[in-house]
Amino acid sequence: MVTASRVQITVLRGRDDQCRAVRSLLDGVTDGGGALLLHGEPGSGRTALLTYAHRYAENCVVLAGAGLPAEATLPYAGLQRLLDPVRDRTADLPEPQRHLLRRALDGEGCPPDRRLALSVAVLGLLGAAARERPLLVTMDDLDRGDGQTAQVLAFVARRLRHLPMAVLLTADVTATVDGVATCRLGPLSERDSVAVLADRLPEPPAEPVAATLAVIGGGNPQALVDLADALSPGQWRGEELLPATPPADGALGRAYRARLDRLPPDTRRMLLLAALDEPNEPATLARAADAAGVVVEALAPAEVAGLVRVEPGGVTFRQPLVRAMVAASAPLAQRRQAHRLLAGVLDADAQRLRRAMHLAAATAGTDAALADELERAAVGVPTDWAMASTALCRAAELSDRPRDAAGRLLTAARYAWTAGQPTEARLLLDRLRATCADPAVAGHADLLRGELELRCDAASGAASTLLAAAGTVATTDRALAVQALARAGEAVCFAGDQYRYAEVGRRAAELRRPHDPPAVELTSSLVAGVAATLRGDHERAGPALRRAVVLGGRLNGSELTPTALACAAAAGLVVAVDGAAHRLAERAVGLARERGELSMLSRALELRAVAEYWLGRHEAAAETSRDGLRVARATGQVNCANVHLGMLAVLAAVRADRETSLRRIREIGEAPTPGSRPHALAGWARAVLDLADGRHAEAATRLASLARLGTGRGQVLVQVMATPYLVEAAAHLAHRPAATAALAVFDRWASSTASPLRRALSARCHALLAPRGSGEAEREFRTALRLHPTEAGTFERARTELLFGQELRRSRRPRDAREYLHQARETFTLLGASRWAEQATAELRAAGESVGPPDLPAARLLTGQQLRIAQLVAEGATNREIAARMFLSTRTVDHHLRNVFHRLGIRSRTELVRAFATDRHVGLASDR
Repeated sequence: MVTASRVQITVLRGRDDQCRAVRSLLDGVTDGGGALLLHGEPGSGRTALLTYAHRYAENCVVLAGAGLPAEATLPYAGLQRLLDPVRDRTADLPEPQRHLLRRALDGEGCPPDRRLALSVAVLGLLGAAARERPLLVTMDDLDRGDGQTAQVLAFVARRLRHLPMAVLLTADVTATVDGVATCRLGPLSERDSVAVLADRLPEPPAEPVAATLAVIGGGNPQALVDLADALSPGQWRGEELLPATPPADGALGRAYRARLDRLPPDTRRMLLLAALDEPNEPATLARAADAAGVVVEALAPAEVAGLVRVEPGGVTFRQPLVRAMVAASAPLAQRRQAHRLLAGVLDADAQRLRRAMHLAAATAGTDAALADELERAAVGVPTDWAMASTALCRAAELSDRPRDAAGRLLTAARYAWTAGQPTEARLLLDRLRATCADPAVAGHADLLRGELELRCDAASGAASTLLAAAGTVATTDRALAVQALARAGEAVCFAGDQYRYAEVGRRAAELRRPHDPPAVELTSSLVAGVAATLRGDHERAGPALRRAVVLGGRLNGSELTPTALACAAAAGLVVAVDGAAHRLAERAVGLARERGELSMLSRALELRAVAEYWLGRHEAAAETSRDGLRVARATGQVNCANVHLGMLAVLAAVRADRETSLRRIREIGEAPTPGSRPHALAGWARAVLDLADGRHAEAATRLASLARLGTGRGQVLVQVMATPYLVEAAAHLAHRPAATAALAVFDRWASSTASPLRRALSARCHALLAPRGSGEAEREFRTALRLHPTEAGTFERARTELLFGQELRRSRRPRDAREYLHQARETFTLLGASRWAEQATAELRAAGESVGPPDLPAARLLTGQQLRIAQLVAEGATNREIAARMFLSTRTVDHHLRNVFHRLGIRSRTELVRAFATDRHVGLASDR
């Protein structure tokens, strides 16, 4: 018996809800007792929560027990251990109850017709123990001990309403206790999983390592602890390959092994076959079972135990971790036998790779023929890049010649990267470097290493790595060398070292041939066009970049790849053919998803987002960037993630959403090098926020610092995109040399394109820098409005209208100004750009017009989805009900509802009901 106090309560990661439930149970114990069943998978933290309860229970007497499999056949064994500290209180019971309870606790059992009396006796004993101080009774692993104890405790747990006593039970995920509230322990989130890992070490592990371990651990706290305790220092630092599963000899492995040992032998055999048959094809499993002399029905005990679910479509493990632990817990000989059985029933042609993988898993030592078969099966047309990479790693181990092993390791690394596994790819390259001195292999490896540096590491060193790799492979694979140079060019632009692009362009020109294949010509044209653009030679840049765009639209066969399409899309953006660039980027995104090429997906989404920005589709660009951010984070592409965060910050700033913009900038953090693209995008976003708040000098200073024109340093391309904002800020200043220089660069670029939007922005900039009230300013503004495309760039047109209205009002022409200010205000309202709409409203008032909320019907102010949500709110539906009816998350409904309030100029659901109560709104809404 223990007296508990609230001291040294350990933090339980990801268990806030369960801890809250425990505290609620214990805080109310003096006003009437209650019970709670905590259930979850092995290792989910059930015992830790009991410990938490013991420590939290202030001034409670604690009786603690645990169900033991070794005593599962001994009636009332668990009850005997639980009640032993209070057996002296049996004297408080009536003689018949005292006698019955003592017989049961002494091992003499209890007649079936006396079990109710025994349960009442236990309740009476516990009630007597709780007279002086509240009582907490806990039983861990209730389902693993004897059934009689479980029945008595369930009886007690249902009868605590008037007693100062709490009962806290734990059991497996499938267990229930009728009449007792339950609280399930689900998997931890990735964030909480990483926190559990960090708690085990004096310093956190490398970020990619932590993310990978979080996936391997499957959100199971004990699995994460076992992994953390088993890893070597090299694995923690990301220098060695990580295990595929938690250790079989860890606490979780032992728990699963004990659980499996309680199953019949045939069930264990079938479970192992199901665990190793990854696709879970019913026909394959049935044939393997037949070969093993068992039947699929043998899985029934495992299904009852909650390990699997057997359905016509196959066998499903309730948790991915269960599959891993079943395989890891089996002896090596049994695993190899199961692999051989599965290989024997698989089709040698249709299931070639799976069959070879099973044969390899059943083989010890080297086997050159099997290594060849694995390689041929993996490099055909891989539908699963990660599996193909694993197969090639195994082929390298089976190889009897070092050169063959090196080639297979190199391809395995490339496939791992394609699958979005940069840590695995990097470790395979390190193995290759340690075992192979072949210059050709080393050159190909450096090319891949450079790409990893560009996307995931310090991009400043990626250009040198890629340039060196291009030189190494140029004599044997010219196409690959050109691709390496294009990547090097991307690296120097990312890092803000555009002056180095001249070398990239010169070397690419040396490799160019008159009759290059389309994909090679496309890449060469991109490099030549960007090099010419950066040196200001737009006459040469335009034809080369347009040629790349045209070639991108003609790609087919083996040359049609996400990489080639992304190159064509990048060329389209530089030459300002936004529609074509968007189509190419969209095609690259679709192809990367279709082929599972996750390494290219984030980059393709980045290009699509930029194209959508130029097309004026800001909401679509933000959604694309959020998608790209998710992909980049899932695949360890830190640099790509920071670019997407930068774009999101800019897009939020353009809409004057300060909170979101600054939050995205904070997410970027301090990691990006000054001068890099993420750093520049963050600076651009801050400058736009400054501009929206009237801090013109600060905005101009930030934007001027994005690049040092004439030196080739800094983010020249980002500054070109941001030039209209730089000029707008500088128009309020007396000294404007940086803006004038930036506009000259923008003008040369815009005039070389066929883009009406770029030319409209150029005219607007010249209007802003012209003397106020001059004919030149009005002429340039009218030119800008004439050039603004009607099908795209609606936001930018509204910005031009706002600025022109300001110019006219300040030139004492308020009547002329109102027309443009009204148009700007209406457009900003429709786009949900409330801050800019407020500016237009303020200008209208300054022009002598009294304005209230925009007189626009809901059908015009809201999107279709927003209108439907607003209608449902007006009908009295809650957010949760709306989410269910529209198949959305409640978070999405919340987001749309905030936008509805913004656009309608209202602040509450009550005002929304009033708005939709009018005949005009109802009529328009129903016509939508």
